[in-house]
Amino acid sequence: MVRRANDEHAYVVTYDVADARRWRRVFKLMKGYGRWLQLSVFHCRLDGGRRADMALALERLIDPGKDHVVILDLGPAGEVEFAVESLGKRFEPIERRAVVV
Repeated sequence: MVRRANDEHAYVVTYDVADARRWRRVFKLMKGYGRWLQLSVFHCRLDGGRRADMALALERLIDPGKDHVVILDLGPAGEVEFAVESLGKRFEPIERRAVVV
């Protein structure tokens, strides 16, 4: 199957950043790409261009010798039933909405 650049995929992005200042920068960046699930975990719906932009921005913020970011591609967003088992704090799924840039 060929993936078009504008096809949205669902992602889970999680990170372990050693420095508190860098961690805050990564957290702030990720709020612009997806929904915060918990401390260092975000759920994102991104097309190929936004996903590439996000990865590049993350690479610029982290220290590759000390920090680690994992981007899990869950597949085409329209085909993914994002089910989360949440113990404790209530989880609310991401709404699909248009973003004006």
